[in-house]
Amino acid sequence: MMTPAATRNYFELFQLPAMFQLDLDQLDSHYREIQARVHPDKAAHLSDTEKRLFLQWATFANEAYRTLKLPLERARYLLRIHGVDTREEDNTAMPAEFLLEQIEWREELQEALALRSQPALDRLALRLRTEMDSLFGSLATLLDVEQRHPAAADLVRQLAFLEKLGRDLDQAQAVLED
Repeated sequence: MMTPAATRNYFELFQLPAMFQLDLDQLDSHYREIQARVHPDKAAHLSDTEKRLFLQWATFANEAYRTLKLPLERARYLLRIHGVDTREEDNTAMPAEFLLEQIEWREELQEALALRSQPALDRLALRLRTEMDSLFGSLATLLDVEQRHPAAADLVRQLAFLEKLGRDLDQAQAVLED
């Protein structure tokens, strides 16, 4: 058994095409097959070196699975293997209309929370999901069809903003449930 580092990328590990749009059922199936082969419990009777190797493979498979399972992480990973840095830490430049929309949504979130309005939070969550689905569709086209990686990196940055808003929305909904 070779080391995880010898495997080039997560897509190869799961025998999947390096694409944004994946068959998630196939990903799940391949993951379960790999876990069945490399789970550390299978190595209980082996040498310490072989146990470490099984643990490395299980850890690598878990990391690969988590990355490919989540659309935004999968997009980041695809860009990384194509040599494109999303620069999320230092490039916060966004289209003006996108930023204005973010401000409006944040204000709506704060207002809904202040009013303790679950219906308002639900409407905001639906709008957010619709917007994210649309951007993920555009991202699939940019990555899988047009292979316009810098443009895809811009969308990844926008989706990161929306994902953060989604987490804040989830927290607000949890506050109202208490």
